[in-house]
Amino acid sequence: MNISSIDKTIRAVLKSSYYKIPRFQRPYSWEKEHIEDFWNDSIRESSGDYFIGSMVVYEISNDTFGVVDGQQRLTTITMLLGTIREAFKSIGEESLAKGTQGMIERKDLDDELNYVLQTESSYPFFHENVQKFDASEVTDIPAKKEEEHIKKGYDLLKYLVEKEIESIEVSTTISAKEKHKQKIEALKNIRDKILNLKVIYIELDNEDDAYIIFETLNTRGKDLRVSDLVKNHLTKMLPKKNKSVDLSKDKWTEARTIIEGSNADLNMDSFLHHFWLSKYEFTTQKKLFKSLKQTVDRKNAKIFLDSILNETRIYREFLDITYREWKKEELDLKNSLNALNIFRVKQQIPMLLSVMREYERGGLKLKRVKDIVNAIECFHFIFTAVTSQRSSGGISFMYAYHARQLDQATPNDKTQALDELKQKLRKKLPTKDEFIANLMELNYSSVYTKEKALVKYILTKYDNYFSQKSKSGTSIDYNHMTIEHIYAEKDTSKSIGISDIGKIGNLLLIEESLNGQLGNKKFSNKHPIYLKSKIFLDDEVRNASDWDKSNILNRTEKIAEKLFDKVFKF
Repeated sequence: MNISSIDKTIRAVLKSSYYKIPRFQRPYSWEKEHIEDFWNDSIRESSGDYFIGSMVVYEISNDTFGVVDGQQRLTTITMLLGTIREAFKSIGEESLAKGTQGMIERKDLDDELNYVLQTESSYPFFHENVQKFDASEVTDIPAKKEEEHIKKGYDLLKYLVEKEIESIEVSTTISAKEKHKQKIEALKNIRDKILNLKVIYIELDNEDDAYIIFETLNTRGKDLRVSDLVKNHLTKMLPKKNKSVDLSKDKWTEARTIIEGSNADLNMDSFLHHFWLSKYEFTTQKKLFKSLKQTVDRKNAKIFLDSILNETRIYREFLDITYREWKKEELDLKNSLNALNIFRVKQQIPMLLSVMREYERGGLKLKRVKDIVNAIECFHFIFTAVTSQRSSGGISFMYAYHARQLDQATPNDKTQALDELKQKLRKKLPTKDEFIANLMELNYSSVYTKEKALVKYILTKYDNYFSQKSKSGTSIDYNHMTIEHIYAEKDTSKSIGISDIGKIGNLLLIEESLNGQLGNKKFSNKHPIYLKSKIFLDDEVRNASDWDKSNILNRTEKIAEKLFDKVFKF
């Protein structure tokens, strides 16, 4: 591997060559703090010739290089030059604007205009909204996260440059003519500081060397993510066979878009770790790339990438339930998966991925899938949501083990793999007394709102279990039910503290239409309305003649017992 290095200014870098962001690079990802740091270091606090680190490139053709390290900085510099160009235009200095544009776009040997920095992943957004001299013809809202980062970064840099001009404009001590001169000098000063920034320019012979270097380098400001390294490795294992077609890159981009296009808290790094744990030996996310690199080679890279693409969709479907069209017979499964999202628990995800994968393949019937997902839901309701048990890592290891076991089992052994997991989950449950004690502490009121989603979930499960028993399967739309405080929050006739008013035992699910009738009435006025309504009432409410603290505490304990013994029994 031949490596040559030389000190260069950004001016020399931009004037000497054209640069492409290669297919293995991650998207532009600098955020506000990175841009502000760059601005302060290179403009605000720099007197010139400021060193900003290394830039590693490899030769593509005589005048074009691929960027291995320095992509984030080079993109940000291009964005800053674009804002300076626009600022020159805004004060009527068209020639200076065109001069600055010469660092962004210039003619090649064929006398054709080319952008100095060329990128595919943000095309045409970056080219139209940052690099182009004339007004953009692309008015669409950024569709990808990279485009969002570019827009936010460009807007921030534009604001910082405009602030420099504005400080001159508001001065009351200098004439309009002098203000114009000072604006020009201020913009030239920013431009020249940028162009005088220095890098250690490291040039490699070829793309193969670039792959190796990429794995060992971190870009300034943000470390390489696991997904960046995996993308690089797969790109290396799956080279392009046609100059204009890059199927592996397209597949990776589609997979990332599926994951990171969700409004749920999903990211490519976590997906890759969970995907790996559902099929391969247990490892930490920190050691994931090392394990993956030892397993994925040129022979199996295509299959591995195809699996990633297919399973990003499955992964998003059960973690972002709005992404899938659920069949009527799948609604119980959908609700169980949504409950786990409410609990904000992650340990079970590799197992769920393995289960949903088998379901899609036809290896598991819907009844069996609903049964195991319900068991996981019940376990984490008791273990995580209510008793807040801590795991030293054994739970994660257990799920990963059974996920692999399910993935590798023969058709006849898949049921056994699921049964073994259920048995282990039962053994790890906390005691009934521990569960009751913790549920007694749950609270929801206008003052305590943090646990509203969990409380609504508990009341829904409780109501659904017993109302179905008593009403022979009457269908209820719980999305249109609201939480009612039996002893009203604003009822001041008795001294019951707000912490008791918010307990589960003082809460009911009612139809929204009943809200207006009940208001803040006393229990003696509410009770007849309850009895006439269609809502489910347990004996503790139905048979009560009065309602005070003792009723609330007694009903809370009774509900806790029923939840543990019946509703969440698996």
